[in-house]
Amino acid sequence: MHWSLIAVEHGMLVLAGLLVYLTSTRLTRQHRHPSAALAWVLVITLLPYLGIPLYLLFGVRKVPRASGRPRGATARPPGTAAHWALELGEALALPAPARNHAVTFQADGQAALKHLMQLVEQARHSIDICTFVLGHDPVAADLSAALGRASGRGVKVRMLLDDVGSWATPRSMRQALRRNGVDLQLFMPVLRNIRRGRVNLRNHRKLVIVDSQHVWSGGRNLASEYFVTQGATPVWTDISFVVSGPLARQAQDLYQQDWQVASGEIGFVDAAIAAPPAPTSGALLQWIPSGPDHADDTLYALLLAAAYRAEQRILLVSPYFVPDDALLTAWCMACRRGVKLTLVIPARSNHRLADVARSPALRALIAAGADVRLYPRMLHAKAIIVDESVAWCGSANLDSRSLFLNFELNTAFYDANAINWLSGWAQQLADESEPAPRQAPSAARELFEGLVRIVGFQL
Repeated sequence: MHWSLIAVEHGMLVLAGLLVYLTSTRLTRQHRHPSAALAWVLVITLLPYLGIPLYLLFGVRKVPRASGRPRGATARPPGTAAHWALELGEALALPAPARNHAVTFQADGQAALKHLMQLVEQARHSIDICTFVLGHDPVAADLSAALGRASGRGVKVRMLLDDVGSWATPRSMRQALRRNGVDLQLFMPVLRNIRRGRVNLRNHRKLVIVDSQHVWSGGRNLASEYFVTQGATPVWTDISFVVSGPLARQAQDLYQQDWQVASGEIGFVDAAIAAPPAPTSGALLQWIPSGPDHADDTLYALLLAAAYRAEQRILLVSPYFVPDDALLTAWCMACRRGVKLTLVIPARSNHRLADVARSPALRALIAAGADVRLYPRMLHAKAIIVDESVAWCGSANLDSRSLFLNFELNTAFYDANAINWLSGWAQQLADESEPAPRQAPSAARELFEGLVRIVGFQL
């Protein structure tokens, strides 16, 4: 009788947990990937005393939002040719593309740091910064001092810092920034958001906006390893860029929305990003924000469409590579129909489990005919180039966390000069890399890889 009562109680707990899962998923329109949904159902069913609390803490993927704005035609600059990515962007309610005065790419870390410091020193009205990591090192110290000087001359300085990404940033450093006039806010503080289930929603965007006229973005966080060599440790290979023009004004609007939801008390800001006045000539660019604040997985949708639209080549650069099955299949199909797909990843990244989790996807791509290249140093850059028509560069890695969980921000480049620059840079990385070996795993290794991929969304 005793054991039967325990069995009934256990069954009721499992039933209650599954009911919570189904109800919350439906009401908040989570749109989970099948593998993620299956994983949650299994852990709630088999380990309810662990699975239910974990789901309540980490299970939210999309914040509750209204039914959304009507999706209609997005204003395009005059003379803009039709393009499938622009049309899909309209359907996804992305910010309007705009022509800009100047675009400067920065592959060299020291040059990127110098340009960033110049922007901060030249600021006259406002500086808005969003970063996942703020290091406890000389680069962060110099930048913090420059921000303090800017505040001292009357510039309004704000910094949005992810609460998890900044775990190594000492409290004393944050306090010093605030004392020097920087309005610093932590994004989704963990302790405040436990009951809301938003602990797992992190802001991975990288932005520095100066006077609403210039924006610095890309893959670099604000720490030494992204800019300079430290002793015997070489600088990480990364990329950033500076845009002068309307894209900066749109970035300001995006930043303001993130600032409003940073505490976690406001679930979303469902406001359209206005298309500011723009020049009639110049590089055509478009912001691609993605994350829990968007009803659709915007970057994922573009990458999936690009895999089937590509005719000649796809160049992929990423530090981590753990795509879901649908995207991996699309890339394999592209290879089999004759598209040249080149993937450049570090031979060894700074996350060992991510390196383990990527192995099955790499084997599948190699078997399909892709050219997979292993870069000899830590590679933190993220870029995707498709044919000669579009390229994306920004904060998002090619893994499930970036594509389905994080707040991310990429830029779409439709300008031929920008696409050619990114293509040449990515090809140079590939030339400096070694081909990935064709090696069948042992049964034990394959089992280990499968177990790691179960938690792939968290890597």
